[in-house]
Amino acid sequence: MAEGCSGSTLTTCSICQRLSQELVKLSCHHALCINCAECIKDERAEVEPCCVICRNESPSSDHLSLCDLVNSETSQIVQCNFCLESPLPAEKTCLTCMASFCQTHLRPHLMEAFRSHQLIPPCADVRDCCCPEHDKPCEMFCKECKACICSVCPILGKHQDHYVSFIQEESKEKKENLRVCLTKIQLNNRREADNIRQIQKAALGLKESSAECKLWLSIRFTELRLLLDQEEKAAKSFVEQQTQSILQMYDGHVQACEETIAKNESFMKEAQRIFKHDNPIHLLTEFTAAERDIQQYQRPVDQINPVPVSFQNIQKYISGLKKSLEAVFKKPLQSRLNNGAANTSSGNFSRSLMHVTNCSGDKSHFLKHGRSPIFDPESLHPRLRLDESKETVSCAWLKSSVPDGPLRFNKLLQAFARDSYFAGSHYWEMNVQLSNHGWWVGAAYQSLCRKGDSEYTRLGWNKVSWCLKRYDWEYWAFHDGEKVPVKVDEDPEKVGIFLDYEAGTLSFFDATSSMKHLFTFKSQFSKPVYPAVRLWKGPVSFCKLT
Repeated sequence: MAEGCSGSTLTTCSICQRLSQELVKLSCHHALCINCAECIKDERAEVEPCCVICRNESPSSDHLSLCDLVNSETSQIVQCNFCLESPLPAEKTCLTCMASFCQTHLRPHLMEAFRSHQLIPPCADVRDCCCPEHDKPCEMFCKECKACICSVCPILGKHQDHYVSFIQEESKEKKENLRVCLTKIQLNNRREADNIRQIQKAALGLKESSAECKLWLSIRFTELRLLLDQEEKAAKSFVEQQTQSILQMYDGHVQACEETIAKNESFMKEAQRIFKHDNPIHLLTEFTAAERDIQQYQRPVDQINPVPVSFQNIQKYISGLKKSLEAVFKKPLQSRLNNGAANTSSGNFSRSLMHVTNCSGDKSHFLKHGRSPIFDPESLHPRLRLDESKETVSCAWLKSSVPDGPLRFNKLLQAFARDSYFAGSHYWEMNVQLSNHGWWVGAAYQSLCRKGDSEYTRLGWNKVSWCLKRYDWEYWAFHDGEKVPVKVDEDPEKVGIFLDYEAGTLSFFDATSSMKHLFTFKSQFSKPVYPAVRLWKGPVSFCKLT
């Protein structure tokens, strides 16, 4: 808001127009003398701090009053110790002379004769820059006690035999440390911002996946309800068919019984007519003619007892289906899921959802998971050669006479490692120092096509392979035909590759010295992962870590 200014530059007060060597310069560049600033102290106490000339408000976020700002700035002005009448603001403080000098009185100190004097920015209390034990200027820094000391302390004081250095050198070193610290903090802030973007992207993906899953569940449960409705209709239809069939059979028997009753009643009339004859001759004649029928109609009829029909079989089936579903639904959903986040314990749940890639540059963290793979001779292109350890592969002009097996690449100069990883964390390194200006290093599934030169064969051009590529001076990360530029400050001599199978990450680092993170692929691995390379001209080697 305000700063002190020397009388040689601003000598006129903006209010009283008097010349003064003690001025306070506001952020709007108006200058006030100390008297005018004090006069408006009470007047502006309850108002937003602003300049009384132009009324511009102070940009200060804490809204300090004008008087507070004036008092703060005037208290920080260091005056020259050699100005007798009106002291001017000091330009420098000399620790050798134990005094502060304005621009005019500082001139002798700029000459060769005072070159040994130690000048610092204006200091109100010179004693803060002096050794409290010997009352001499602090010229050294004790690394053991972490304190500024004078030149006498290492000889006669309590800092004898301590490791000391000059203040200027130590200050430069600490400034460099602070510069590195600030750079790393900025880098960490960028990483945290990237972490926020990744988490927000994951949250958006989670919401989309959740909505898709809910829609899928609605469709599946609708289908299940339709299946249950169809099963209900089929069961009822079965019962109805059985009922109608049996009722039809019952109706047939009832009709037969009714026909028998009708015939019996008709014959009874005929028998009664014969029975009523008074003429014995006519009675005997007709009786004899109807005697066979009389015998037949006297036979006892069969007694029909319908067997009760039961639908216990279908009831038993539906009851069994209901009990089976109840037994399934009785268990919590989480215990019924075979995999996924819902099957993890609460303690590991958050860790399983959040993968943290170590970017501290501590190589020992990765070496805990160090592996030393070797190349698979059956996968090498005929122009590639292995050394005796099978750790280094190089190019040759002539093809070797090797069997063209199903695992061998016949067009591209590519090779697989013999080792594969299908769980856990694994770290291996590739030495690419002698591979000139072209190489591909990464990993792939065993299902990568080996024959021909197409997107199904090239490392990083399909869904089953991931690689970091260098060609000329450019670096690219390849997967499924998509490439992402990778910024590399210095060409790495070794490339470290870290696979976290469960987390679904494949990370690349500059393993030469600093373990700088280069790129990370994120995927859901479902098959064993093999280290893989593609050569241009120079050799590529697996580094022995175990």
